[in-house]
Amino acid sequence: MVTGYLEILRARHAARLLVGTLVGRLPNATAAIALVLFVRAEGGSYSLAGALAAVYGVANAVGQPVLGRAVDLLGQPRVQLPAAVVSAMGMSAFALLGIGDLGAAYASVTLAGLATPPLEGGLRALWPSVLRREDQVHTAYAMDAVAQEVMYTVGPLLVTVCVSLWSPQSALLVLSALGVVGALSVVVSAPSRAWRSAPREAHWLGALRSPGLVALLVAFLFVGSALGAMTVAALSYAEDRGGDVVYGWLMAAVGLGALLGGLVYGARPRLGEPARRLRLLVALLAACHLPLVLVPDVVPMVLSTVLAGVFLAPAIACAFVLVDRHAPAGTVTEAFSWLVTTFTVGASLGTGLAGPVVEAGGAPWGFALPAAAGAVSLLVLVGTRGVLTVPVGPVPSVPLPENDPNQALEPRFSSVDRA
Repeated sequence: MVTGYLEILRARHAARLLVGTLVGRLPNATAAIALVLFVRAEGGSYSLAGALAAVYGVANAVGQPVLGRAVDLLGQPRVQLPAAVVSAMGMSAFALLGIGDLGAAYASVTLAGLATPPLEGGLRALWPSVLRREDQVHTAYAMDAVAQEVMYTVGPLLVTVCVSLWSPQSALLVLSALGVVGALSVVVSAPSRAWRSAPREAHWLGALRSPGLVALLVAFLFVGSALGAMTVAALSYAEDRGGDVVYGWLMAAVGLGALLGGLVYGARPRLGEPARRLRLLVALLAACHLPLVLVPDVVPMVLSTVLAGVFLAPAIACAFVLVDRHAPAGTVTEAFSWLVTTFTVGASLGTGLAGPVVEAGGAPWGFALPAAAGAVSLLVLVGTRGVLTVPVGPVPSVPLPENDPNQALEPRFSSVDRA
């Protein structure tokens, strides 16, 4: 397992791109907790903090695919770094102005969310040009999914350290600066500067004109909903069994499960067609949520929650492969950004739906929602398997002029197939 990941990280530019992307995404990963802590320190209500965090999230969901399309059209340096600077300026303005003027506060947070650079989609677009073999790219996708779990664990800890040492305002400013540093590290690298999207057909739908991509996005709307519902159901469970400490253990257990699952998935050979593999992973993801409905005691519950997270990162990594294959020519960054947006929106919908369900039926019904959402996602994948399955054809003799320096010879890894 370690050897497989070290092989990826030893590739030229790989470690720099991965670390730079993770650092650049810290403001986005920590925005919710940093906003809440700052608003509360300024004397604002939880309602105001939640509203500002929601505005940031919606703006981010809108901005990601738009900026992703801009990256495909103009290249990474011309979009990623200016976007990171504008986003940092928006969040810094919010930190300096505070909540005295609500109009300015909402405008600053909206700007910060809209301008968040699509570094996540940009990295996945770069992997095929950095790595030499298709299996390495698949391992890199899995490593990326694992790194996300680490980031979402380390990020909140970084916020709390900044708040403890300085203040919530300083946390917002420090994270904004780190976001710019991370984006700068990525865009000045040779792969980012050299990367060019494939020639694209002008179409107002962009990446969304691919039926396979749309089917995948609908499926992952429900995968995101499962994760969102899980956060509310776990809170309901914890309130009667130890409060915040138990809730923290449950959320950490989900991350641990995803981390372990992603590590194992990335280290083993992946056989068979990706769409079929994704159906299996989503089916297992849904099934592993079922034991939670029994709401056992705390220790078995934590272990069950670890199991519930095991297939999350592998499913996401497999989805990356399918996005890469179904994105129309010249839209790969936009397509990855749509997956990020859809997953985020799904998580928000799951959180919103779980609230009234838990109030009406308690934690067991809340934990039934993730399993149900996973089942619906599986039904979508089964119903659309005709458009999601990509036949393996012969490699074209003249590949399109995309950033594929070694003109990969493996089936399903040519420039045409990747686009």
